Amino acid sequence: MHLLIKNGTLVTAADTFIADVEVEGEHIVRVGQDLQTPDDTRVIDATGKYVFPGGVDPHTHLDTPSQGTTTADDYLTGTIAAACGGTTSIVNFCFQQKGKGLNEVLDHFAARAVDKAAIDYGFHAMISDLTESVFDEISGLPSRGVTSIKLFMAYRGANMVDDRTIVRTLEASVDNGILVMVHAENGDAADLLQQQHLRAGKIAPKYHATSRPPRVEAEATARAAALAEVVNAPVYVVHVSCMEAVEEIQRARGRGVNIMGETCTHYLYFDERDLDRAGFEGAKYVYTPPPRNKHQPAYMWRAISNGSLRVVASDHCPFNFEGQKTLGAEDFTLIPNGAPGIEERLMFTYQGVNDGRLTLNRFVDLVSTTPAKIFGLYPRKGSIAIGSDADLVIWNPTAELTVTKPALHQNVDYTLYEGKQIVGLPETVTLRGQVIVENRQYVGTPGSGRFLARNSYVG
Repeated sequence: MHLLIKNGTLVTAADTFIADVEVEGEHIVRVGQDLQTPDDTRVIDATGKYVFPGGVDPHTHLDTPSQGTTTADDYLTGTIAAACGGTTSIVNFCFQQKGKGLNEVLDHFAARAVDKAAIDYGFHAMISDLTESVFDEISGLPSRGVTSIKLFMAYRGANMVDDRTIVRTLEASVDNGILVMVHAENGDAADLLQQQHLRAGKIAPKYHATSRPPRVEAEATARAAALAEVVNAPVYVVHVSCMEAVEEIQRARGRGVNIMGETCTHYLYFDERDLDRAGFEGAKYVYTPPPRNKHQPAYMWRAISNGSLRVVASDHCPFNFEGQKTLGAEDFTLIPNGAPGIEERLMFTYQGVNDGRLTLNRFVDLVSTTPAKIFGLYPRKGSIAIGSDADLVIWNPTAELTVTKPALHQNVDYTLYEGKQIVGLPETVTLRGQVIVENRQYVGTPGSGRFLARNSYVG
């Protein structure tokens, strides 16, 4: 089919200009002025609106078991919500269960996604149990399009790995074109502080923050950088939450370490006071690392503006307040860690454009282009260019919304942003040339999302 988007203001990571975009089949075939197309072409007038490349979210947890329960969004509801928020590609984490091989785990998650995903999706492998047979599987991951592995330095007794596992995985990643991602918190220190809090009767959600202070994150970030430096490997630090961790990334870069960091939308908006909301409402803000002190969000905005951090992801890990978050009503360590955000990511990062914190081009870079580059999807994704997939977002910069749970599409019973007023919304979204969202409502076909076999990391 033919599609023509006319008179939009095209915004890429580098340029902003008014032009038409012609789509034939699944790809962009022309970008220019006053394009003429066949009579059967569908025409969308984007006058006065922006046209962005579809968002790329490299950090999601759909249909994922955690802490005795499972995230509220599966590949159907989660990807529909992503699409309605302007995201057209995700990379989801595939948690390794003890005794399971990497390929077995990937096959399990692939079966959960097929016939459900509304947008395109890839997978990160995850190692928490590095047996020799699992180690031998690392070299085969790129052949199945999986070019990243996540390691946890946190969660002692569950997913946490030791330094030897980190070094071995980093070294293997260099030989195989794989990027290692780390959840950087000192798991031993966090566990010690948690136990001290519980012995003192400190069981409320607000103690989630004091049991995992910024230095716990900063120490692990510095250690991950040092271990990567030892074997000359790249390393990517997920969900950076504080100035202290950013400083360690900057120090490592100054030594020549190829270290990258992402933050998440919620670290731009919330602080530790939200954990102390009335009743048990603070449990909604239990994610890890926790929200920091009231000065940290402004610092995180500066970090994404000046390039200290390169990506804004969602870390969409949704648990219902009723029946899931309430599992920790008598012990904050039992509150499932995570929050929704797959739909809100672009909308709330974009508010930085309205506030003068981000340029339009930097916004696109953070939520689409750079994640596509880092995770082996560019220029297929994250770009408006001839030959790229026609994943496009028509964005109305003057549209307004009061964010409420019913206004969103996620299968979770709350949003962190309840009642917040925003200006600027995705209105129309295409996936490989097919319109899948109109007027912020999903009109696509579930199961039309495809697995993304990603290229090897080149840094």
